[in-house]
Amino acid sequence: MIRIIYRWQVAPSNFKQFRQAWRDTTNSIHESVPGARGSFMLKSPADESEVLTIAKWDSLESWQKFWGDADPVEMKGLSALGKRISVEVFEEVEDHTR
Repeated sequence: MIRIIYRWQVAPSNFKQFRQAWRDTTNSIHESVPGARGSFMLKSPADESEVLTIAKWDSLESWQKFWGDADPVEMKGLSALGKRISVEVFEEVEDHTR
């Protein structure tokens, strides 16, 4: 398993729309793209414009197949509402969340 951490800058005035677009996007990807396991969102209490979305994938290969040229069509709605600052890949070592 891997986790992909997307760091976003989202204007507070766009956050509600961004959140809905992220919800729709992550659910669609999870349902239609092999290897996608879903995602969760975090928002910084110190900086209302800082948002992290953290996706879970079966493997680096399945994510790379989806990610392709680094701007998948499925992510366009999010990019229209927020600026993607970075994308980082981490191997999941242990997960004790419930």
